Amino acid sequence: MRVRVALLLVVLALGAAPPVSAQGVAVAGRLTILEKNRKPAKDLGAAVIWLEGPGPGPVARTDLRDVAIDDKVYVPRVLVVPVGATVRFPNHDPFRHNVFSVSEPNQFDLGLYGRGEAKTWTFAHPGLVRVFCNVHPRMVAYVHVMATHHYAQPGADGTFTVRDVRPGRYVLHAWHERVAADAVQEVVVGAAGVTDLQLTLDARGYKWQQHPDKYGGNYSGGGRERY
Repeated sequence: MRVRVALLLVVLALGAAPPVSAQGVAVAGRLTILEKNRKPAKDLGAAVIWLEGPGPGPVARTDLRDVAIDDKVYVPRVLVVPVGATVRFPNHDPFRHNVFSVSEPNQFDLGLYGRGEAKTWTFAHPGLVRVFCNVHPRMVAYVHVMATHHYAQPGADGTFTVRDVRPGRYVLHAWHERVAADAVQEVVVGAAGVTDLQLTLDARGYKWQQHPDKYGGNYSGGGRERY
């Protein structure tokens, strides 16, 4: 018995790594977006960061998530949900909207509905879903449907933390609507997690372009909004 106790004390004295908790560890860092004329990015919080790799999938959700329509704007503009989540689109404007998406395989069309009404859609497949309005061409939202629970959105200063990550090898993705291609890099997560990731996205080539309506054509009136 004394030999076993002595061996245990030696291991502790050598600084053996503590066991990883059942909740996993954190992967944290800071995101930077390069802008034209070196202007600071004002929408760092609209980015999405996620890890692909070993580990359990997302926990099933039973609650609704809202993307509200207020003064011809989707709020929030960017929403991240697990596969199988249901999103509600309440209309707070005094006129009708037609929420739709042609992003396969999550395409949908909620039709026209007015103030005080709300319609829902359940997102059954992972992927980025671009959500538009068939009445107002400048309305856009992005729903990221995740097949993993390892995701986060940065704060206003670009700092982010992905929690509950089990040690292993992952591929990290960073997305922003004004960047043509995701930033992708391999990340090895050890027992202590990762605290100093530095990610950079380049938005200097961004140029807004008009999307087609839900039929694949141009908005009537040359893109002018109609009620």
